[in-house]
Amino acid sequence: MQKFFLLLLVMGLYLSACGPANKTTEVSDITGAYKLVSINGHELPYAPPHEGGAPQVLSSTLTLNPYGTFSMTMTYGTSSGGSVSRDFHGTYTREDSVLRFQWEGAGQTPATLEGNTITIDNEGIFFTYQK
Repeated sequence: MQKFFLLLLVMGLYLSACGPANKTTEVSDITGAYKLVSINGHELPYAPPHEGGAPQVLSSTLTLNPYGTFSMTMTYGTSSGGSVSRDFHGTYTREDSVLRFQWEGAGQTPATLEGNTITIDNEGIFFTYQK
């Protein structure tokens, strides 16, 4: 009887490993550095529309790392004519041409991938990066 239960356990483990494959594709083929080229179709520098105002974005780099992590540096203009940079980090997943960024300490942001172009939809403000 114990052998029968052991056989059932082994068969159950085997069958669970043969389940449907995860639809998320490999992310390593899109890894690398991307440069921000426009916000809502406007070239940089540009201050995106935002309730209460937003600082002018001077530049940004998005780096997709292997194994689904990313980093981003965004440089803003200051009222004194200088600049300040902020670093962001998190994880991302890819399913076909759709990316999802999970920001460290924040929420999720959807994006689309078309060739070497990633467009991030941040609450209706579109940030377009090119590799």
